[in-house]
Amino acid sequence: MKLDLTPDELLSTTRAVRKRLDLSKPVEREVLEECLHLAQQAPTASYSQNWHFVVVTDADKRAAIGEIWRKVCYPYLERGGAREGQGKRIGDAVVHLAEHIHEVPVHVIPCVQGRYEEKPNALVSSMYGSIIPAAWSFMLAARARGLGTVWTTFHLMHEREVAEILGIPYDEVTQVALIPVAYSLGTDFKPGKRKPLDSMVHWNDW
Repeated sequence: MKLDLTPDELLSTTRAVRKRLDLSKPVEREVLEECLHLAQQAPTASYSQNWHFVVVTDADKRAAIGEIWRKVCYPYLERGGAREGQGKRIGDAVVHLAEHIHEVPVHVIPCVQGRYEEKPNALVSSMYGSIIPAAWSFMLAARARGLGTVWTTFHLMHEREVAEILGIPYDEVTQVALIPVAYSLGTDFKPGKRKPLDSMVHWNDW
């Protein structure tokens, strides 16, 4: 089922979904493949198409990855200290996701061919410029089909360990995120609060 969203509505209401993920409803493989086909249409540096997506539905593997994710998440939240307002709401949502990430029916791990440690910034930018548009296209396509997603990176602190769990050739492939995917509880998401445009747009000079 596709939601009746205009392009502007899709772009402005694809939110980071942590609390409103339906943990009891499976996500059909054909729906995920539709989203991945659309992800393939994203631009890629030098037409390399050097992206990979590891889709994890196995419960034991999700549980193992969830333990690694929490091992980084909880200390990170503790270092953040007391928060108020929107920061507290986001922190509470991250805690909720940490407690349930192993129950989220699908983990999608975008990857890109090659390793980029200590490489020039131009190469690193090219690498991220290939995989992030594809991953964001996947997330937009998921939103259009009633799925919720969120970009997370906690597991990358133990990337090699996750690579071993999933059989990813660590020396040849870089993981860039872990995207939990589930049907969202309700589809009525609103645009997020953002700073005034003139606080982050620079015309002709900084």
